Amino acid sequence: MIDIFCVNDGKHYPVEEGYQVAALAPETVTDPKSGKIYPVLAALVDHKLKSLDYQVFSPHQVEFIGYNHPDGKRSYLRSLSFLAQRAARNLFPDKVFKINHSLPSGMYCKFRGCRITDEEILRLREEMRRLVSADIPFVQVRMVASDAEELYKAQNQPLKAELQHSLGRYSCRVYWLDGVPDTFYGPLVPSTGYLKVFDLMPFHHGFCLQYPSDEDITRTIPRQKQIKLTNTLKDYGYWCKTTGIVSVGALNHKLLEGGAVELINLCEARQERKYAEVADKIYAERERLRIVFIAGPSSSGKTSSSLRVAQQLKVLGMNPKVIELDNYFVSRERTPLDEDGNYDFEALEAMDLELLGQHLNALLAGEEIEIPRYDFKQGRPFFEGNKMRLEENDVLVMEGIHALDPAMVPSVDQSRIYRVYASALTSLKLDENCCISTTDNRLLRRMVRDNRVRGISPEDTLLRWPSVRRGENRYIFPFQENADAQFNSALLYELPMLKYYAEPLLLRIRPDSAAYADACRLLKFLGYIVALQPSEIAAIPPTSIMREFIGGQTL
Repeated sequence: MIDIFCVNDGKHYPVEEGYQVAALAPETVTDPKSGKIYPVLAALVDHKLKSLDYQVFSPHQVEFIGYNHPDGKRSYLRSLSFLAQRAARNLFPDKVFKINHSLPSGMYCKFRGCRITDEEILRLREEMRRLVSADIPFVQVRMVASDAEELYKAQNQPLKAELQHSLGRYSCRVYWLDGVPDTFYGPLVPSTGYLKVFDLMPFHHGFCLQYPSDEDITRTIPRQKQIKLTNTLKDYGYWCKTTGIVSVGALNHKLLEGGAVELINLCEARQERKYAEVADKIYAERERLRIVFIAGPSSSGKTSSSLRVAQQLKVLGMNPKVIELDNYFVSRERTPLDEDGNYDFEALEAMDLELLGQHLNALLAGEEIEIPRYDFKQGRPFFEGNKMRLEENDVLVMEGIHALDPAMVPSVDQSRIYRVYASALTSLKLDENCCISTTDNRLLRRMVRDNRVRGISPEDTLLRWPSVRRGENRYIFPFQENADAQFNSALLYELPMLKYYAEPLLLRIRPDSAAYADACRLLKFLGYIVALQPSEIAAIPPTSIMREFIGGQTL
């Protein structure tokens, strides 16, 4: 007999070797903050995510989790993706089902090379519901990797086969659903019966696969406007196709063949061209536009983007002047509090909107202003004689998380403002059905930068990330479609570069840490990617966005 400690009820259970943790699982768990009840979907075994069929052969600590936990939600989404793929294969065996990328309203899915009709979407929804009602188990087996590779080729999944081949491993884990194999690079829920909440929304050439809302898991996430974001992702996807690198497997082959420096140069040239396009649009309307706002989520490259756009405006003969929105915070005693009673510096009310509006209107009228300097230690602004006026060729560039929110400066003539949204929207895929999370991409960026510049440990970065994400969902993402231009700061070579820096940081996180599950998940993801070598990293130019995170930037 071995001892299992269940975190949920605080009890120890003696069990036999080979015991499945599912036998100890309660039907539901309660969220400690909201008090809401969630069905159990997976388990954290010694802080490491496992499916409920995990067998124990030594003492463990086990915590059962639901959709309220990020890893529980990921298990649901992976399983839902497999359900959609299986239903598509049942109905349309001659077509190849693909999950292209995430959108605000769900995961964008399509058939390779053809449109999906509304009638086909209805049939697909009903087939998915039939499979849910049948409560078919997801069965995990370990196979010889070369055998799995051949299975994927036979299913017309060349990207999945290519990734498996590029890893060079002898064996791998494969999930089966109703006689069909696939892999989604992480644990799934026990069966299709767990996936009752979903919907399909017609969109573009395919549909959005919608999943439960975080606020109410009995309903799918609300539909949101997403045309500009979709066009940005479509543009980047086309770029990936022109380079021949649409998947991690193709990227790995490129690096293993010695093509890293060529790829770095190509990516940087394209990005410079994109910055120039933004500057050209501003220059074309220079008589009207006097203010440029740049917004984006954490580690999207806002700071570097504002500097690069300013550089391109100088090339065109304009004189960009920069004001940091952080200098317009209100005094500490006026700062709003969040639901936990902490200062909410990301709330719009944390800024002195009245003073900001007065200053912008004064600048547009040709008047001189005195810019405050905010002292974060003392928690109040100071005026130290820093004066500014907009001359004939001047343009004001401001960067901050609220820059796309019309409520930030409602008193200012909106026709004089050009808004840019920057984010790291990678269209690179692990395979046909598995997108790379743009959120994880930014998290790795932030971890590397904060450890190097701010002395913040990788563990603290992971633990703070949920709070950062809540702020983004509240203050940034709802306004991204307000942008006049959307800039994608993702680079094809950045994940191999980030692996070189992030992997050692993640390996420092102890197994007893609350951040260990996320560290293991990110390490597993990075394990699919070939890392850049120091000599290849040296080829990244000093003006690159990547230098904001790894150092050596000269902007």
